[in-house]
Amino acid sequence: METFIKRAEPDREWALAVEAAGLRWLAAADGVRVVGVLEERPDALVLERLHPRSPTVAEAEDFGRALAATHAAGAPSFGSPPPECGESLTIGSMGLPMRPHRTFGEYAAHQLIEPFARTAPLPDGGRAVMSALAERLAAGDFDDDRPPARIHGDLWAGNVIWTDDGAVVIDPAAHGGHPVTDLAMLALFGCHHLGRIHAAHAEAAELPSGWEDLIELHQVWPLLVHANLFGSGYGAQAVAAARRYV
Repeated sequence: METFIKRAEPDREWALAVEAAGLRWLAAADGVRVVGVLEERPDALVLERLHPRSPTVAEAEDFGRALAATHAAGAPSFGSPPPECGESLTIGSMGLPMRPHRTFGEYAAHQLIEPFARTAPLPDGGRAVMSALAERLAAGDFDDDRPPARIHGDLWAGNVIWTDDGAVVIDPAAHGGHPVTDLAMLALFGCHHLGRIHAAHAEAAELPSGWEDLIELHQVWPLLVHANLFGSGYGAQAVAAARRYV
């Protein structure tokens, strides 16, 4: 089997162990296919090498259904990390502390919005908008009766590799969250056959009508992450998205 070696960044060897644990946890759901971890070394992961190509519509729909199966495998709570991860994940080059929360809104407010809004470059009035959104989230205004899902957590299109065996996911920030978070990440920068993926997932997961209205809510957090990493343009996008919900 051809392999790909992913090496640790200096002083961040722990992040590879977290990534491997997240991949194992997602693979255990028996839903979407996950890149194989062939060997874990102190300073590197040996992964199966993937050969990308363009997907068909049928493969996109299969991916949507498989992602719904992964989500349905569940998690102990909102904000719970995979086993063997401790409480610190990563998204991009940023740390992502995790701890269990009782509801989606509490987890989203206290784990996702508030910490990243505190350090992101935001336009004038942006912090007030984020505070108002966090208040609504924590109050339960966007909670539903869905249990915590087993989510990839960083499912932008670049972390979905289309192969001869269908879609394979890489580079997770896996944890217990809401399924729409993964769907919103796919929409953030565009994805092959996005509408077909969303439709197949929504049918398989029995998402309620109107779930698409919450896509921008679930994009606020990744936009804040990008603002911290890449600058104020993403901060302005995060505030614009958040304003819809305050």
